[in-house]
Amino acid sequence: MAEKRGHSVDEIYRVLADRIINGAYLPGRKLSQSELATELDVSRTPLREALNRLQETGLVKATTNRGMEVSPVTLDETEQWYAMRLLIEPPLVAAITAQLTTTDIERMKVALAQMAVDAVRTKDFQDAHHDFHGAVLVHYPAYIRDMIESIYLKIIRHQRVYFSRPRAPEEFCEIDRLLLDATIAKDGEVAKHVLEFHLIDAALGLIMEAAADYQPKVLLMAAQGLGIRVGTDQTGALPRPARISWVNGVASRVPAMRTTNLVYEPT
Repeated sequence: MAEKRGHSVDEIYRVLADRIINGAYLPGRKLSQSELATELDVSRTPLREALNRLQETGLVKATTNRGMEVSPVTLDETEQWYAMRLLIEPPLVAAITAQLTTTDIERMKVALAQMAVDAVRTKDFQDAHHDFHGAVLVHYPAYIRDMIESIYLKIIRHQRVYFSRPRAPEEFCEIDRLLLDATIAKDGEVAKHVLEFHLIDAALGLIMEAAADYQPKVLLMAAQGLGIRVGTDQTGALPRPARISWVNGVASRVPAMRTTNLVYEPT
């Protein structure tokens, strides 16, 4: 961003959101409007509107007598964000898959290839991963699309830690390749199940890397409501990898899937 007074709300929002997501502004940091206006060399009015938009997305929060500060990131919230995505996105993908165009599929291919290239560069990998799913996301109904984008911004801060693990990008590429195959085949049912696996895997990896003894409840509740069974051990804890199955079964076309966190084996 070229620093000059009078920048638009969108530009200021993008700069501040990027700094929060990338950890330049840590949770709990007070965001003084006077200091930010001087630092960015912008007017107070667009800055205030940008901060309000950041509050709407959950990246900042208003506090009593302190103004705005960067929102905390908790495992409970992260689990619930993934649970919301699990409940909303797979059914939409099932419905949208057959409608995707050659251009959409080409965008997914390019993004997946870029993910493989950028596997060792966390931010670049995340950008390519977002673009891969963005080819489908643009077809979501507008309000749902905005909500999912907002959730994505919130969990990406935790993903910085998760993607530092060497196997995470590799495993994401493997599962996204299966999703691409289902998309090319215009097989919405397979795409739905692959995405369900992908979201649960990403959630478990992110949460359990941060706290190995964390026991997800909301995520498993959402999965159960969708007819997805995630196996626990005799103590009720999730092993790694945990076995996933679908109560009503799945078509034989759904491929075997395995990551550090989750495994599906066709019966």
